Amino acid sequence: MRTTVGIIGAGPAGLLLARLLHNAGIDSVVLESRDRAYVEQRQRAGILEQGTVDVLREAGAAERMDREGLPHDGIELRFDRRRHRVDFPALTGGRSVMVYAQTEVCKDLIALQVAEGGPLLFEAEALAVEGAETESPSVRFRHEGREDVLDCDYVVACDGSWGVGRKAVPADVSRVFERTYPFGWLGILADAAPSHDELVYARHDRGFALLSMRSPSVTRAYLQVPEGTNADDWNDEEIWDELDRRLETADGWKLERGPITSKSVTPMRSYVHEPMRHGRLFLAGDAAHIVPPTGAKGLNLAVGDVVTFARALAHRHKTGSAELLDAYSQTCLRRVWQAERFSYAMTTMLHSAPDATPFDDRVQRARLDRITASRAAETDLAEGYTGFPLD
Repeated sequence: MRTTVGIIGAGPAGLLLARLLHNAGIDSVVLESRDRAYVEQRQRAGILEQGTVDVLREAGAAERMDREGLPHDGIELRFDRRRHRVDFPALTGGRSVMVYAQTEVCKDLIALQVAEGGPLLFEAEALAVEGAETESPSVRFRHEGREDVLDCDYVVACDGSWGVGRKAVPADVSRVFERTYPFGWLGILADAAPSHDELVYARHDRGFALLSMRSPSVTRAYLQVPEGTNADDWNDEEIWDELDRRLETADGWKLERGPITSKSVTPMRSYVHEPMRHGRLFLAGDAAHIVPPTGAKGLNLAVGDVVTFARALAHRHKTGSAELLDAYSQTCLRRVWQAERFSYAMTTMLHSAPDATPFDDRVQRARLDRITASRAAETDLAEGYTGFPLD
């Protein structure tokens, strides 16, 4: 097989890249190790930044999002039983976010790719990226019981933190920056109407809690739990009781309960791999960086990466100049590190570390007080949450 861009991974990054390239008249092939049903069902992020929403609309992939997604103009911070709303449009010149699950984004992009785009091969396991330093890299993969080779001009690895893409970057040119956290998130989906019309981020002495949603009838919620927690150790009543405690307010707000349909524990990690390019191999999304989910940045950072690559390759085809492709890593990393900073700040402000001291506790409260009292501090949060520019 031969194509211009070989894309490893059919998550939102790989699928969106294929769509952007298709719209630019550039051919691609997408290789995905899982089957279609798995890709369309795996639960991941649910918050789309303003820039991501704009990109999906420009790509012709937003019809269902605009019909079924839930626009949000703010979030609520809770601490010491107090409530403070952060008004995004008022602080950012009109920017907001959209609640629309990653699973739905993938469904939309898969449908478009199958109907209009290039080959999308499910159950096609990428085995290795070869010849990244040459002008004709290739991806060796296994599909339908036999090995094959995809010859490309460029390879974009959107295959996650443990995929073959990042492994193809030589160790002597790789630099890794990371931090692990001694806690995780116990996440649930429940058949319960959302208890608030916007996301609620709660700092509590017992640990962080987040109240979110997937639809007008489905609640998504999270509890900070110790690292290594097994989700099955918590029964439904214990989860709802703990959410009640951590989300409690002085004005009598009530939590809506309902049957919990799924629960899982997400570890917390910050990770950046530099550079994000080696020869004609480009890393995107989790293959290059991971953020703790507190800042809702993971999917949105991946979108920024593939937009940057698609624009750079289109520029190369139009002008013959490789200037933007050569700047890919540097361009992406500026945005990545701002998102890492924001996610780290949100995480350390809202979570209770096991070794926290009374001094740490007071600093957390002071940071939250600062946001509620200073328009500048509140604006910094709103700008970070709604997203850093894609250009």
